[in-house]
Amino acid sequence: MPIVTLKFKNDPIAIFHLEKERSLKIGRSNDNDVIINNLAVSGYHAKIDSVGDAFVFVDLQSKNGSFVNEKLVSSHWLQDGDVISIGKHLLVFTYTDEESLPVNQTSKMDKTMAMDTSHYRSLVQKSMPKKTPRSMPKETPRPVKQAKPEKRKWGFLTYLAGGEGHIRLRSKLTKIGKDLSSDIIIKGLTIGKTVATISRTQDSYVFSYVGGLTKPRVNDQKITEEPVILKESDIIDIGTTKLQFGIKMVTIKPH
Repeated sequence: MPIVTLKFKNDPIAIFHLEKERSLKIGRSNDNDVIINNLAVSGYHAKIDSVGDAFVFVDLQSKNGSFVNEKLVSSHWLQDGDVISIGKHLLVFTYTDEESLPVNQTSKMDKTMAMDTSHYRSLVQKSMPKKTPRSMPKETPRPVKQAKPEKRKWGFLTYLAGGEGHIRLRSKLTKIGKDLSSDIIIKGLTIGKTVATISRTQDSYVFSYVGGLTKPRVNDQKITEEPVILKESDIIDIGTTKLQFGIKMVTIKPH
């Protein structure tokens, strides 16, 4: 299946695998599949939908808009090598050599684009959950197959200084700072309310600096604008707190 590579200043920071009959949600809110922690990005900015054997990019009426190949779009049938610009980040859509979309199929989709654009615009409001009206009959729930436990890689942080124990990075976005609402609280006059975040993607954990006088360091390298993908045994220094990143295999039980 095709992939989407998230880039910042042309440096790849995460890869997402697209799947048939599933949408890839993109935005600043932490319940998106692709989380872009930038104020220029709307909470629910855009999505990529699977339509038959093809994929279509849809802007969800974002404040600053979306661009494909430097052109402002509301929706766009994606082709191999298309570059999506959202804020300061790029998302590159590519097929493998065996899955390149045939030219004649792309041309056929281009003819129906105006109709599909209107159709997807009408679905934007349906992207958020709504209450079912009382007057409408409820559908009979289908029997759910018993899911099997699966093993998954999870990131962990271990305190080396400034605290004790381990922290499992369960959320898609982990906030670090002195604000009491932070997931990891670090004290200090020069520490920002949110000094940094760790974004959990499908394949990696991305560390990003947010604000404050104290700049975090990863392996003694100061982190400012460019986020970094965390690797096994990386050391994170923020003020007097030192954390070590690691990955463990855990078993996820079905609900």
